[in-house]
Amino acid sequence: MKRYPAYDPPEYVNWKTDQSVMKAYRDNLITDPERRNIIEKLDVNTLLSLYEGMLRNRLHDIALKRWVKLGVISKAWLGTGEEAATIGSVHALDRSIYKDGNRTDFTAPMIRNAGACHEMGMSLEAMFRGYLATEDSPTQGRDLHIGSLTDGVMAPISHVGDIVAVCGGVALNFKLRKQPRVVLTWIGDGSTKAGVFHEAINFAGVQHLPLVVIIQNNQVALGTRLEQHHLGDFKDWPDCYGIAGGAFDGNNVLDAYAATKLAVEKARSGRGPVLLIAETFRMGGHATHDELEARNTFSKELFDYWGKRDPIGCYETYLIECGRNLAQDKVSYSKKKLKEINQNVLESIEEKVILEVDQAADQALVSKKTRQPRPESTLIGVYA
Repeated sequence: MKRYPAYDPPEYVNWKTDQSVMKAYRDNLITDPERRNIIEKLDVNTLLSLYEGMLRNRLHDIALKRWVKLGVISKAWLGTGEEAATIGSVHALDRSIYKDGNRTDFTAPMIRNAGACHEMGMSLEAMFRGYLATEDSPTQGRDLHIGSLTDGVMAPISHVGDIVAVCGGVALNFKLRKQPRVVLTWIGDGSTKAGVFHEAINFAGVQHLPLVVIIQNNQVALGTRLEQHHLGDFKDWPDCYGIAGGAFDGNNVLDAYAATKLAVEKARSGRGPVLLIAETFRMGGHATHDELEARNTFSKELFDYWGKRDPIGCYETYLIECGRNLAQDKVSYSKKKLKEINQNVLESIEEKVILEVDQAADQALVSKKTRQPRPESTLIGVYA
């Protein structure tokens, strides 16, 4: 993909494939037999939609960062480097329309999981308007934590741990109505220290609720390194609650997809909640205002390590070299020519997504000029 020196982390600007990293990337896809079986059965359209989703996620964040630098908004909360843990997991859900008119499965993304919003069906334009607080934004200008229940997206809240309890309530609703539907949410390593998280997981386990929770371990809570707030291994936690669990490479979109697919199947079949752990890394600050602080919090070597594992760069390399014809024509190509064909397919997808993101951002800026919230609307929807 194209790199943007003004907006990308420095480790991504001149990103090149690291063969040792790619070997581990591919090996990881065949280690677990159940996950391997799912991955090997994926059709080309699904493989490409995962790529497109991650591009959309990254470019959405780059557009926000551009707005920050231009003074359009004051700050933005980005998921740079963590796209695979969001996009792979969302694509493992049933995103079809249920008989009540909403999506079959529901998500509750953190603000850093914005990719879940557009992959569940929310428009990029609506997402951008949320940051601009326009009258026609999803919250009518009240909050940048956006969602759309029709699209199966519950809006996040600042006290992140609480959303797990809310998700448990939705999952309980599905169970009581005997609806084969699942709720998926994410929580950061730091927010697992909130008491409500543990209460909610315990309740979900005891009630056998159709809930999948992903601990997105990005190694830092705001500006507190993991070792400063956490002892032990997150992988031990599912056993503590007596529920199913597992871990996946949070920078490998196929591993994220397969692990979540298995978890969703368990939850949907009545076998209770699943707690997954995604190992990943935040390639920036808590938000755009403290990126320098983030750089001072961790060593350069750690940023270099995770920089080589850019989830989009690695997946792009995987797709180019996968040996499958991404153009899906019936022509037989040499190995070298096939790589060229596949790269052209990915570049075409990228150009389409760039245009989509740019148009959505431009339209949102029109709303900023013409659709500011009316003062008299302040109390609409306020109950206390």
